[in-house]
Amino acid sequence: MIQSVLIFNQLGKPRLVKFYEPLDASIQQTLVREIHTLVSKRPDTLCNFLESSQSVNGARIIYRHYATLFFVFLVDSSESELGILDLIQVFVEALDRVFENVCELDLIFHFDEIHYVLAEVVSAGMVVETNLKEISRAVTEAKRMAKPVQEGSRLGIGALRRGFT
Repeated sequence: MIQSVLIFNQLGKPRLVKFYEPLDASIQQTLVREIHTLVSKRPDTLCNFLESSQSVNGARIIYRHYATLFFVFLVDSSESELGILDLIQVFVEALDRVFENVCELDLIFHFDEIHYVLAEVVSAGMVVETNLKEISRAVTEAKRMAKPVQEGSRLGIGALRRGFT
């Protein structure tokens, strides 16, 4: 099972934090700090798998470093390290398709879309979808469904204002 998905920059600022098991907020912050410390000090030539410290309760840390961002998955022993590395690649490629070359600012300003893409890939700690076409289709459909609501609400307000004048 995937216990959590974390994305943080080189300075340790979290850009996405999703825990699939309930943890106190202070413990979550401590975990993010500890994981950042472990991952950021490792050279890119080393393996992307880490056995976690005692505070992570035996979870394994699997990560990828892309430009200024670290994509980190905490998983239990039932998950395959190579499978999770591939899942991280699929997640990043899906983000690239949604944002046309994703960057850290996209994670900051479009956090709702990032969470939606993650929900298409992982739900309740289990992998749901790995097909990039299906993920892209679902995200595009969600964007399309959201647009009429926004445009319709503006038209409705304008129509109400014209009716009162």
